Amino acid sequence: MTQPPWALRKWPKRSAARFERSADHEGARAPWIRSRLMIEYRRLVDGSRRDPLAWVLRGTLGLAEIPYRIVVAVRNWRYDTRRLKIHHAGVPVISIGNLTAGGTGKTPLVRYVARVLRERGVRVAIVSRGYGAPDGEENDEALELAATLPDVPHVQDPDRVEAARIAVEELETEVVLMDDGFQHRRLGRDLDVIAIDATRPFGYDHLLPRGLLREPVSSLARAGVAVLTRCDCVTPSERDQIRQRVLQINGDLTWVESVHAPSNLLRWPQSQLDVGMLHDKRVAVLCGIGNPDAFIRTTQGCGATVVATRALPDHAHYDSQTMQDIVAWLRPLASQVEFVVCTHKDLVKIQTDRIAGLPLMAIVVELRITSGESALKQAIASVTGQLPITGDSPIAGDSPRPTPEPH
Repeated sequence: MTQPPWALRKWPKRSAARFERSADHEGARAPWIRSRLMIEYRRLVDGSRRDPLAWVLRGTLGLAEIPYRIVVAVRNWRYDTRRLKIHHAGVPVISIGNLTAGGTGKTPLVRYVARVLRERGVRVAIVSRGYGAPDGEENDEALELAATLPDVPHVQDPDRVEAARIAVEELETEVVLMDDGFQHRRLGRDLDVIAIDATRPFGYDHLLPRGLLREPVSSLARAGVAVLTRCDCVTPSERDQIRQRVLQINGDLTWVESVHAPSNLLRWPQSQLDVGMLHDKRVAVLCGIGNPDAFIRTTQGCGATVVATRALPDHAHYDSQTMQDIVAWLRPLASQVEFVVCTHKDLVKIQTDRIAGLPLMAIVVELRITSGESALKQAIASVTGQLPITGDSPIAGDSPRPTPEPH
């Protein structure tokens, strides 16, 4: 078996017993500390922490929100009034973005739109900033997309205008798909598609750092399509409340609802297994994503019993120190769990099929549209100059599907 990248680095020499005692007291602690801080931060901004210190901290974060709000407002005003230049790629650009920090389900949505275009013979390339990428390497989202979209090039550059130029001039791209592009207004776009996570749609109604909003909800006025993700995690009445609020801001946008449906399990490097294998199995969940709670619910929705969880910060690097800590965490669980489950985004970085003697597998999640699919495809067709896209494939089909009820 090919060794994963983290295994090629030299690990400190020590006995196994000493390793297990000390793994939590060295450099490997950093990801867990950041993860714990993020958990506490979320408890602050969502209001679930209600002790006196929490009120003080929320007030402090509220003060810090004011200058952030001013900077965002001034920047958007300068783009709206063309005081800041907007560059055009020369081909249609579709932006997939969001309003909030953390995972909203953009990657499955990017994959869905790219597949719709490729199935119609359109040459599409993805451009992104490459957030969290190690120096000179691709980030986790690029690695995941490369595994699932082998015929779609991905150009990563903090300067998305330059990335789009490369895609058009060197790769002969006909449509540019800009990942996480809603706030990156320097590159012009023909369509803004916004992913809204049903479990926390409006970032607790505060901008960063007091809430999770990257810009005010009123910015939805710029969007052409809103895709509500993880609809099966909320009730129909909650979905309707979200829809009504969004349409009050922008009554002209296309409204789409979707779920993240597990399609299969993946063992490194390319072994695909039926997701039903998890039914009635006891598992440990390992993930480094923006919304770990949603992935835990997905795992439980596959019929698995989650015995233990380890949430790392989003875009976590699985270096040797981090892997030592994971192994030390899993060893005492070896008799309690049958599998270790992670996201596809994590598996492309871990690159092994076992950890601490336990089988490791990723749940591969695909976006499944439950409402508004025809309108979404019409919106894509309107900016790409194609004839209307009809439902003649399993991925881009138009057949209505009911939204599952919350688990």
